[in-house]
Amino acid sequence: MSQSPWNEGEGEGGTGDGERTPPSAQPPRRGPRRPAGPLVPTLLVLVVLAALVSTLAGFWTDLLWYRSVGFSSVFTTRLLTQLLLFVIGLVVAGGLVWGSLQAAYRTRPFYIPSTPAQQTLEQYRSAIEPLRRVAMIAIPLFLGALAAFTLAGNWKPYLLWRNGGSFGVRDPQFGKDAGFYVFTLPWIQLVIGFLTMVLIMALLAGVFVHYVYGGLQLPGRGPTTRAAFVQLGVLGAGLFLVRGAAYWFGRYAETSADGGIITGITYTAAHAVLPTKAILAVASVICALLFLSAIWTRTWRLPLVAVGLLTVLSIVVGGIYPSVIQSLKVKPSEKSLESLYIQRNIDATRAAYGLTSVQTQVYSARTDVAAGQLHQDAETIPGIRIMDPNVISSSFRQSQAPRSFYTFPDTLDVDRYTIGAKSQDAVVSVRELTLDGLPPGQRNWVNDHTVYTHGYGFVAAYGNQRTSKGDPVYFQQGFTTVGPDGKDYQPRIYFGESSPQYSIVGGPANGTKREFDYPAGGTGQINNTYAGDGGVAIGSFLRRAAYAVHYREPKFLLSDAINSQSRLLDHRTPTERVERVAPWLTVDGNVYPAVVDGRVVWVVDGYTTTSHYPNSDKVNLADATSDSVTETSSTVTTALGGQVNYIRNSVKATVDAYDGSVHLYAWDASDPILKAWSRAFGNTVQPASDISADLMQHVRYPQDLLKVQRGELARYHVTDAASFYGGGDFWEVPKDPTHATQDQPTYFQSLAMPGQKEPSFSLTTTFVPNGGTREILRGFLAADGDAGSTAGKPASGYGALRLLELPSAPVVNGPGQVENQIENSTAASSSQSENLNLSQFIAQSRQSGKQLTFGNLLTLPVGGGLLYVQPLFVQQSKEAGSFPQNVATIAVFGNTVGWGDTLGQALDGVFGGNSGVGTGSGSTPPTTGGGTTPPTTKPPTTGSNAALAAAIAKIQTAYDKGQAALKAGDFAAYGVAQKELQAAILEAEKAVPAGAGASPTATGTPTATATG
Repeated sequence: MSQSPWNEGEGEGGTGDGERTPPSAQPPRRGPRRPAGPLVPTLLVLVVLAALVSTLAGFWTDLLWYRSVGFSSVFTTRLLTQLLLFVIGLVVAGGLVWGSLQAAYRTRPFYIPSTPAQQTLEQYRSAIEPLRRVAMIAIPLFLGALAAFTLAGNWKPYLLWRNGGSFGVRDPQFGKDAGFYVFTLPWIQLVIGFLTMVLIMALLAGVFVHYVYGGLQLPGRGPTTRAAFVQLGVLGAGLFLVRGAAYWFGRYAETSADGGIITGITYTAAHAVLPTKAILAVASVICALLFLSAIWTRTWRLPLVAVGLLTVLSIVVGGIYPSVIQSLKVKPSEKSLESLYIQRNIDATRAAYGLTSVQTQVYSARTDVAAGQLHQDAETIPGIRIMDPNVISSSFRQSQAPRSFYTFPDTLDVDRYTIGAKSQDAVVSVRELTLDGLPPGQRNWVNDHTVYTHGYGFVAAYGNQRTSKGDPVYFQQGFTTVGPDGKDYQPRIYFGESSPQYSIVGGPANGTKREFDYPAGGTGQINNTYAGDGGVAIGSFLRRAAYAVHYREPKFLLSDAINSQSRLLDHRTPTERVERVAPWLTVDGNVYPAVVDGRVVWVVDGYTTTSHYPNSDKVNLADATSDSVTETSSTVTTALGGQVNYIRNSVKATVDAYDGSVHLYAWDASDPILKAWSRAFGNTVQPASDISADLMQHVRYPQDLLKVQRGELARYHVTDAASFYGGGDFWEVPKDPTHATQDQPTYFQSLAMPGQKEPSFSLTTTFVPNGGTREILRGFLAADGDAGSTAGKPASGYGALRLLELPSAPVVNGPGQVENQIENSTAASSSQSENLNLSQFIAQSRQSGKQLTFGNLLTLPVGGGLLYVQPLFVQQSKEAGSFPQNVATIAVFGNTVGWGDTLGQALDGVFGGNSGVGTGSGSTPPTTGGGTTPPTTKPPTTGSNAALAAAIAKIQTAYDKGQAALKAGDFAAYGVAQKELQAAILEAEKAVPAGAGASPTATGTPTATATG
């Protein structure tokens, strides 16, 4: 062996440049090396053991959690599927790489001619040899594990492939059912990608070993062995066969590719891309055959030429040719050539987003006003909501959170409750606990995790009422166990949007009560011990040790706050719990609480989605569901799911706020994707027939779904291909006038669309021209969100999409223009106590440290036109303790603006002093004491009677009892008084003669009935 040129000229005392280093400059001689001590190996062993223990603890605690909610099959199914895919990936990838390394080494030539190149490689062989045996095992294991983890991470496509079915819809290009594209094609493409990666690794491993050990020679440097030709030829052939399959199945993937003007197959794709992909597939097969031919020809010339030609072909035929067709043939006649494909896209998109049954009508809205114009809308007007859930959260906190550690979300929710036999829109929330509200001196592990464990109480206010000071009027408040329906309910909130990371609860029935339950007068408090079945029992030492490792907290083992009956509550937010038990769902960004069958439950909407539905338009879920609320709220978020082109609200889920139990209900049982996941996870989804009547009353139309649908309907309300191509009638969602850079949110409100006999709880949105210089209203969309009150059966009208298309004349102003009208209006107030006009009032409300907030700008189709209603809130200062109050309500119809203290005054101001209808949004006396208002009654116009007088006396007595109990901090007595009050109010309602005036309102807490 010749000396390496890298070491040439070096010797003892040499410097590498031929000169000898003086003895004085030589480094001192070192003594014999000491053997390595046990410290490093011990540390490595400890690190490995710690990682293993942490992994096992995480695995066990996850299993315990899934068992606690009754979804252990989800955990085991996912785990076993991932384990199966990991083993397959490891065996296939690791096996191929190992086999390639072994075959190349075992077939190495015994004699290698001595050449300068081989002398250099000999040094590499000498360096590799001590590590060769280990490397032959370690490299395949490492590369196999990488590939296996990639495959295991794609367990969802595998399960969909195994359990998928038919959509019953065939794509017009290939005639295949949509199920092939949604369930089968993604898995095929994943397998092709996996095999491509594995074959490349195996090929590179074989090339490296053959080259280093002399079996593979560069041209002109010696012969390549037959074994090298066989091994590399077979691997190369396999690689190009797989690439051929990728080209072939890539043809089907064009049905969901971005085609520029539309998603899916276009004229260029059908006449250029699809044929070229077929040609490239055939060319890849030819390349594979030429690689195999190298076994007999003993030359790489033909395979290398084939690879070069395939590369050129893919560039010319796969890229340049379609571009030429698009530029020279399609562009000049694009409207006619693309007409067929645009129509396919329209039909597929409307089907994929649930828009095929939109009920569209042309609505010629009037803009003139006349006295009594709203008399035909007597059912809709009283329910108009003037309490904005995005504004009054601080009002809830100020009046309903007596301690700093209680909180309400910055965005409240809108629901409806039956009060006095009538369904009313309400702004609702729950009083949650936040550890951030505790004083720093009280923050410690015991307080954070064993004392302050839960919130308390459901709070609800009328959507259409205000006090005389502009505050919400509550019909459910305080620390009572009586719900809004007058029945007992469980008010404790152990699972909510602001719950601590984990809490340790429970104990002996006669033991010390550690948990803070609710305040009791002044600085007193009532404690409680959790008695539910939620969470994981951690009485045993092993479980406590597992959680101590999982949460890196030794106090699990040391604290006396944990006993044999303790339970650990974790993963407590409703969204997280649903996502864990149904990892295949995309969850709505806004969950809401409701009192259902005596419990507070969180209602969560779940979606099944895909991005592979053929020819349907793709949207980004985060972008489509973003609006002014999601940009400013910490509790309402955008939906996370990436690109989709199919969506269904297939699941309604509930999470019990007390025990954390999760229920999934199949809301759209016909959805093929839901059917596939139900088969995969052992029917963990209950049928919709299991939904109780009480829960059915609180089902809403999902906000994120309507946001996605309105984004698509803005273009796809145009169903004619020629008109769609022109785009002249495209719409867009208007910007929120109060947040000019963000889309206007969707609004829940009860209204009757033209043609409907009575109002229904709906989710609404508006449209304006796309890119127009003037924002005029072009469309109004309402989704019927009233599911009825029949157990297990949604109302027939639920989910109906009703679209009003407004012609270009007469012009109806859009939200932006209406807001401008309001800002500059000189209209006088209908309130006799206000002397300023509207613009002056607005200017004054922005001065002297005040904060002016415009509430939600609601749009309603009433009076033969479109009515806008907007509440105005003023916060007297920005300091702590100040909160916004509804100081005025503004109404706009056409070009006429009216305003006043109440909605009734605003409407009368618009319609010549008489709108023709009473409202339910008048002022009530401000709340006092515990936040309640003494009940009042309006004497019957037909005369009173003894039964009514007796009932009124009972109301007053029950109310006085309740107030006395509140002042004393006796919430048990307060609950009893509330029951007596409820019974008395119902008794009074029955005693009111037919045709009499307003009767007392049946509420969870007494309030006055507001009249117009």
